[in-house]
Amino acid sequence: MGNREDLLAGARRCLEEKGYLRTTVRDIATAAEVSMAAIGYHFGSREALLNQALFAAMEEWAAGSGRLAGQGETAGERYADTWDRKIRDFGEMRWLWLASVEAFVHAQSSPELLAILAEGQRRNRRMVAAALRGVPESQVSEADVRALGSMHIALLSGVMVQTLTDPEQAPDGRELLRGLREMVGLLED
Repeated sequence: MGNREDLLAGARRCLEEKGYLRTTVRDIATAAEVSMAAIGYHFGSREALLNQALFAAMEEWAAGSGRLAGQGETAGERYADTWDRKIRDFGEMRWLWLASVEAFVHAQSSPELLAILAEGQRRNRRMVAAALRGVPESQVSEADVRALGSMHIALLSGVMVQTLTDPEQAPDGRELLRGLREMVGLLED
């Protein structure tokens, strides 16, 4: 690997071990076994390198287990199974979710990072809405992007925080499905 790839691998190890906010330039350079100056040369800043490493890890997760493709005979069973797998991921990849929360906190004082995160949410809303409807992203309506996509991402964030905070009491897929059904029942006119 070259210095750039070594830095990305080192930044990922640092994210896994120290998180987003506590990782220093020295930590990354040491993990990558390159000079600290290489970070500036290849990425411009510690933040840009950490962002790239974090986003690559999130894309890797999304390409694998992050997709909406649960197992089961009914749509409800498949949705509950999808949630069970996501919840398992929250525990198994705790470092990724903690680092993403830390990045969100940091983004509140970094307009550049905030814009990147906002664009990612926009893309994710569309992807989720299309997956839930079972249509290509180009065919999903804007109303579904705003309603289905936004609701699922809000649920994802909330379940992630519950799982990271109190894993023993966090809901499972069947409880989430039941809660959604109960909520719909309460809101019907």
